[in-house]
This record gives sequence, C-alpha cells and structure tokens, in this order.
Amino acid sequence: MAAQVEQVVALDAQNIVAVSCGEAHTLALNDKGQVYAWGLDSDGQLGLLGSEECIRVPRNIKSLSDIQIVQVACGYYHSLALSKASEVFCWGQNKYGQLGLGIDYKKQTSPQLIKSLLGIPFMQIAAGGAHSFVLTLSGAIFGWGRNKFGQLGLNDENDRYVPNLLKSLRTQKIVYICCGEDHTAALTKEGGVFTFGAGGYGQLGHNSTSHEINPRKVFELMGSIVTQIACGRQHTSAFVPSSGRIYSFGLGGNGQLGTGSTSNRKSPFTVKGNWFPYNGQCPPDIDSEEYFCVKRIFSGGDQSFSHYSNPQNCGPPDDFRCPDPSRQIWTVNEALIQKWLSYPSGRVPVEIANEIDGTFSSSGCLNGSFLAVSNDDHYRTGTRFSGVDMNAARLLFHKLIQPDHPQISQQVAASLEKNLIPKLTSSLPDVEALRFYLTLPECPLMSDSNNFTTIAIPFGTALVNLEKAPLKVLENWWSVLEPPLFLKIVELFKEVVVHLLKLYKIGIPPSERRIFNSFLHTALKVLEILHRVNEKTGQIIQYDKFYIHEVQELIDIRNDYINWVQQQAYGMDVNHGLTELADIPVTICTYPFVFDAQAKTTLLQTDAVLQMQMAIDQAHRQNVSSLFLPVIESVNPCLILVVRRENIVGDAMEVLRKTKNIDYKKPLKVIFVGEDAVDAGGVRKEFFLLIMRELLDPKYGMFRYYEDSRLIWFSDKTFEDSDLFHLIGVICGLAIYNFTIVDLHFPLALYKKLLKKKPSLDDLKELMPDVGRSMQQLLDYPEDDVEETFCLNFTITVENFGATEVKELVLNGADTAVNKQNRHEFVDAYVDYIFNKSVASLFDAFHAGFHKVCGGKVLQLFQPNELQAMVIGNTNYDWKELEKNTEYKGEYWAEHPTIKIFWEVFHELPLEKKKQFLLFLTGSDRIPILGMKSLKLVIQSTGGGEEYLPVSHTCFNLLDLPKYTEKETLRSKLIQAIDHNEGFSLI
Repeated sequence: MAAQVEQVVALDAQNIVAVSCGEAHTLALNDKGQVYAWGLDSDGQLGLLGSEECIRVPRNIKSLSDIQIVQVACGYYHSLALSKASEVFCWGQNKYGQLGLGIDYKKQTSPQLIKSLLGIPFMQIAAGGAHSFVLTLSGAIFGWGRNKFGQLGLNDENDRYVPNLLKSLRTQKIVYICCGEDHTAALTKEGGVFTFGAGGYGQLGHNSTSHEINPRKVFELMGSIVTQIACGRQHTSAFVPSSGRIYSFGLGGNGQLGTGSTSNRKSPFTVKGNWFPYNGQCPPDIDSEEYFCVKRIFSGGDQSFSHYSNPQNCGPPDDFRCPDPSRQIWTVNEALIQKWLSYPSGRVPVEIANEIDGTFSSSGCLNGSFLAVSNDDHYRTGTRFSGVDMNAARLLFHKLIQPDHPQISQQVAASLEKNLIPKLTSSLPDVEALRFYLTLPECPLMSDSNNFTTIAIPFGTALVNLEKAPLKVLENWWSVLEPPLFLKIVELFKEVVVHLLKLYKIGIPPSERRIFNSFLHTALKVLEILHRVNEKTGQIIQYDKFYIHEVQELIDIRNDYINWVQQQAYGMDVNHGLTELADIPVTICTYPFVFDAQAKTTLLQTDAVLQMQMAIDQAHRQNVSSLFLPVIESVNPCLILVVRRENIVGDAMEVLRKTKNIDYKKPLKVIFVGEDAVDAGGVRKEFFLLIMRELLDPKYGMFRYYEDSRLIWFSDKTFEDSDLFHLIGVICGLAIYNFTIVDLHFPLALYKKLLKKKPSLDDLKELMPDVGRSMQQLLDYPEDDVEETFCLNFTITVENFGATEVKELVLNGADTAVNKQNRHEFVDAYVDYIFNKSVASLFDAFHAGFHKVCGGKVLQLFQPNELQAMVIGNTNYDWKELEKNTEYKGEYWAEHPTIKIFWEVFHELPLEKKKQFLLFLTGSDRIPILGMKSLKLVIQSTGGGEEYLPVSHTCFNLLDLPKYTEKETLRSKLIQAIDHNEGFSLI
C-alpha cells in the first residue's frame, strides 16, 4: 500500500479527463472517450472479460473501444458509462438490480447497453453503493438497484431491477445528482438541495436520523444558493459561493465533516477554515496567505477534499449547475453546426463525419436538441408540453442542410435511413424520447421527394406504429403547435401521398404492389392522425388544408368509391395494423378528409348512380323471378314533380309522399301546371326558391328567426305537424343531389347534427351571439363566487305565445344552483336544450326526410362545413372568375362599352353590395360548392332607355341591362335595383 500519492505510470501517455472509484476498483476516462479499468474484478466490475480476480495495471475496456464514452461512475461493485450518443452501459454486480438489466443476471463481466433507456437525452450518470441513477437534460431522474433505505426516492423500500422514473422531482429542475453508500442528494437549477435514503447518521441534513423514502428539501440550506454537492459513504457536503463556505452533515467519526470534532451532524454545519468568496477582490488588511477560495469539493468513503487557491490568484469556483460541454452527449446546436460547416465541401474529415453520423443515428441526441431554454421551459416537459423550441429546430436544420454542403446532407440522410429510423420501437421509456417525432419533419431532407421512400415513409411507419400512450402524448404536443408548424407536417405527408399516387398512375409492377400499398397506407394514416388532432383541437388549420386537389387527376374516384363500399360490405376493417393492410388495396375514401369539394361532388354523383343502378337491378331481378311480367320494366330516369304555383307545398308533399325512396336519387325535373317551360335547370331552381320562401313563411311558424345572427332554427312552438319538417329535409337533400343551392339560413349546428356530431358552445354563439357571450363569461369568470355573481340555476326561460315559461334543464334544475364546479355542465345542458331536447321531434322528421334522399355511406365523407356548402353554397368569392365566366347576349360582348363600365362599377362595389347583387341575380348571396366557375351569369341588352332599371331573371342567372353610357348612371341604377330586391328570407 502506498503511503503517499503516486502516479499511475501505465496511463502516462493518456490525457485522463475523469476517474471514478468503487469499493476496490477504479475507472479512468481519456479525452478520446476510451475507458481504462483496474482493481478488484470479483463481480466483473472491470468489464474486461478476464478470469483474474484482480488487475493491478490499468487496461483498456476493449468492448467499449468503438464507443465514445463521456462519463463513468462506479458503485461499490458495479460500473456505469454514458456515451456521446446518450447510451448507458453497465457491468459488474447485479445482486440488488443495480445494473438495471432485470432480475435474470447475478452479474455481467462486460459492458451491457441498457436498452430500456434508449432515446432519452442524458446529462449525467451517478452510482451509490448498490444503486444507480441517470439524469436527463430536462431534469428527469431514473433510478434502479438497492432501495432498502428509500435511496431511490420512490416512496417505498423495494429494490428495483429496471430503471424507474422518480416522478416527484420531475418538475424541480434537477441539474446534478450524487450518491453515498445508501443515500442520494440532488441539486436544483435554483441552487436548492434535496436528499433521500439512509439518514441514520444525519447525512440527509433534516435534523433527524430518520430514513426518507421520498426526496425532501434540505431546509437549512434554503436561504443560500448551493452550486456544488458531494456525497461520501455516509456524509454529505455542499458549497455556497456567496460566502465561499462549505457545509457538511452526516457521519463525522473520522473527521470527514471538517467541523473540528468527530461528532455526527444532523443538519448542515460549516466546515472550519478561512474561506473567502470569489469576487475578484483580496481580503482587506489581512495577510492573504491565510485565506482559501474553493475551486471544487469532493467526498468519497469517509473522507472530504477541497480543491482551492489563494484569493490573489483564484478563478471562479466550479458550478455543477453548468455541466462541462466536453462531458456531454452530442446535441444539434449553433456551435456544432458552425464547426461542421467550417470545412470546405467534399473535404469533411473522418472524425467530423463520425460526429454527424453519431448525432443523427441517435434518437437520444436529437431528443436533447432544440430545447426551449428561455425561462427554463424545457424543465416543464410532460404529456402536454414537449420542451422543444420548434423555431430553433427549423432554423438549425435549414442552416445545416444546404446545397453547398452536399456531403453533410448525404451523411445526415444516411444516418437517419440506416441507423436512427430502423431502430425505432413502438414503446418509449419517457416523454423526452418522443421529441424528435416533433422536430424531424422540420428537416429539409424529409421534404425531398428522393428521400420519401427511404426516410419520410419509414418515419411515418414508426409514428403510426407507436403504442397508444406515446401516440396520445405526441397528439397533445401537435395540438398546441403554431398553425404554420402543424401545417408543415400535414404538407409533408400530403406531398408523399401525391408522389405515391403519381407512381401508381405510371404503373406499379405486381411484385411491388404490397410494399406500395403499405407506403400509401402509412402516409394516409399519418394524415388521418393529424386530421383527428386538428378536429379535436377545434381546427389548428382550416379543414381544407388537408385537401389533396390532385387526387381527382391521379385516381378514378368513382372506382375508388365502389371499392370502398364493397370493402365495407365485406367487413374489411381498414383500421388494422400496417402489416395486415398491405394486402388490401388502398381506397382513398377511407381517408375522406383529403377530398376537396370537387371530388366530394363526384362522389355524391357516383353514390346516386350506384343507388339508382342497384334499385333498377333489383327491379329487374323481381321481374325475372316472375315470368308473367315483362322482363324489363320501363324505369323513368327522372323524378318528376308536377306542381301548381298557388299550391306548391301541398302538391310537392303529395308527390313526394308517394315517391319510392330510390326515386329520390334521380335527377329532379319540375313542371309547373299550365306552363310549358323545358326544365333545363331554371325551372328546378325557381321551384326550390319558391318552395323555400313558402315554407319559411311566418304563417307556418315552423322556424324562429334570430335577429342578431340573422339565422333560423326550429321553433318548438309550431302547430305544424312533422310532415312539413320532413318535406324541408327532403328538399334540402334534393337540392344537394341536384346541385342547386338554396337560401337557407341555418347555423352550422344543423349540419353537425345531420352528421351525428354534437353541437357545442360555439354553435350557440353563432345562433344567439348574446347568450353565447354570456355563457363564455360564466365559464371564464375567475373568482369563486360564481353562485352569488350570476344567480343562475339549471333552468331556461322560454317564451310561449306571449307568456314566459321556465323549463328545467336537469332533474330538480330549479333547486340546483350554478356554481364554479358545475358551470360546465350547465352550459352543456343549455346547449343541449336549444339544439337537441327542445326540437327533438321536429329535427327527427327533418333528419328522416334528408336521409331519405342523402342516405347511404357517402355522407360519412363530409365535414359539417362541406355539407353546409353543398346546401347553401359558400363564401369563397372570386369576382374576377365571375367576370371571366359571364356570357353575353344580344348586342353585348366582353368589350362592349356598357359591359366595360358595368364591370368597373361592379368591382368598385363594397363586398356587402356585391353579395346583394348575387342575391338579386341568382336568389342566393353564396356560391355553389364548386366555386365561381360553376356560376354562369348571362347579361343581355334591352331596348329600354337609360331611365330603366336592370332586371334579373333569377331562375336563369340572367340580367337585362339597359345600354347605359355613363358610369355614374349605371352605378346608381344598379344599386337602386339591388336595394329593391326582396330576396328570400324570414323577415
């Protein structure tokens, strides 16, 4: 045994950057990331695979030689190492589970990767007597091994054989951890100290000798900012830079506390000495030789050490809260990228290429990159918050992947494709291991179509295969993304789908069909998940941002719809895992959110044809089965309505009552009695306008008009029977099938209900803005005195023919006051009453009528907004398109002077007046779902002079325009005509 310090000569040639000691073994780490071991090897703690009991000279651990290690830690009989790629290795004794590999091994004689921790970005490893800890970059702690005294902080005393998250410290911003034989200390970013485990000698500093099975803050250090902590076998030290002092507590029998005595201390006590704080000044009037400035404190076994210097030549003390960058895992940051880009293109040295490869082959490294550091936000990482700065991710990825540095881009792509993505698993050890799913789509390589099949699709496959719990967390994180960032991921997978469909159109060899199917399913499944998140969150981006407009050119939509209907009929469940999906041909109808209005219109037509065809086939089959009937029954291809203008409602009801369900799907032809107009669409349109005007007439009292929103809703006070509501439902359905828009001012809630979606408070705000605002105020009210302030109970006051009536929203509603706890239920009950309960029988009749025409599976493909646009059109105005598609008759043509001043005047009109013009000319101020191009206006010249007003023929979108010569005359006459138009509404 050496009595004085001696140099370890065998390590002379090495630049050693770290050492760690166990009970009787030592590990040393050099600046190249190589590990040397010597000492006792009874349990394999040296990791050398040798048969010798004891190694007297340091030897390189060969099995780690290809891995760059940045930290080592020794327990009494076990060893840990952390690599640059955030992998944790362990070897040695496993009696208490201290290797974290499970219960099967008594020991391991060579370094083993702890696979259960893969993907987590680690900052530090630490080992106690027989317990182990790892600390993540965002302050999460995982512990395993011996727990007899609660040294794992898990609220019990059971040993752990695999890593367990220490949940109670997750949000405390832990930045450093150290272990004694059976106790643990943790340092926070703010300079606080937590201790737990064995406390028999006072080593926890809580002024007691109890063991603590949960982390507890050291109260007596709370007034000071601690920057260093160290644990000996059964004592603890802490350094406070503001006073320059070291405090210690715990076992003192060998003088290890430095307090001048050998007694134990149960709470922090100052270590004796002329300590001087580092502040750049010399102590006044005293021979400064006597004073010491602490550089760093150490503890081990029953000893304590302090590395110090004199005040006149001292530097700042170490701060364990700011880790040494050279001892950290790789993360993508500004400095590293600058270093990589500093080499000329094509001349990147091997070690730099290895560094890039290491970083982008490790999900742990990417998960530790781009952290949200402002306000220490990333320490709040959890199921609702990713801890990632997405803008930093975008900027750094764009800085790194540049056309001028193809070698770097190729290396990153190769690492992602060959190493990172193939190793991804469906279950993850922690939320911090999920971050790269959020950040990687920001990498420009992902959006390069050359990488779709090698990177983007395999990435999508890993994402879709995630287990329920991690996928739910990822969905939460997506749901709070800024719209442009969310859109980025949507756009990426839309591009992948288009890319694949283009390949499909060119032709896929049969041998590659399966793989192609699975690729397409993957991309669409990712979009499906994103769409679900978007809908659940109340639309981060507009639903039409999911439309893939190219679909119609790339696939046969009609065929796709028929295959989809058949798949559903045969009960093929397309929500299987991706492996089962490969054998089923992809039907885009399974993912209806990608269809735009044009495509959905085609689907509607396909559905109508399909339904009619099925009906005709059925009729034929019936005919054939009865040989006495002619084989082919003459089936009229149209649904013919013969009505009298003066009794339009009664006649329509009579005909429709006798109509077979299937005939509703046929094209509608309307004949007004006594008129010989050929129905080329104009008569049909007039029929819809007239019957709607009639049905909305206050004399029926079927609907209530809401002044504030200018919308209508079912009136629960109507005397009409449900037949009329059934008729209105049929009319709406017919309007859809005949591509005629009707001027029907229902709120979106109607279309939600038709699609079996629940109306919400937003719908109440749309229909009754005042009431909706009041409900929102009730929900947003911050104080506790909701009951006293609002004085509400679970009732609603309704008007009933001049008298008011109070209705209970729930059982005993009049006696149930609205308070802070139940206000959400009150709002839900109110919304439910307005949209559901109060109008149930009327809506059911409407619903039945509507579904008689628009039943079938096709409706499942629509969003409420899209269905609304099918019935009443939309407001995506494109006035130039309107001008472009207008036709002229008589003496007019596009360059005629009157026409030129007409369009000048029109384009100068404010939006409201333009909308009024549409109402004046077409009977609706909205445009068909297929857009302005499907709205054909016709302008014809008239013989009357300039004193006449323009006249509209609503049914034909035809405008009679006198030959005005002056712009101002035209403007005033046009506005006069528009203003005198009565329109169709309830008022």
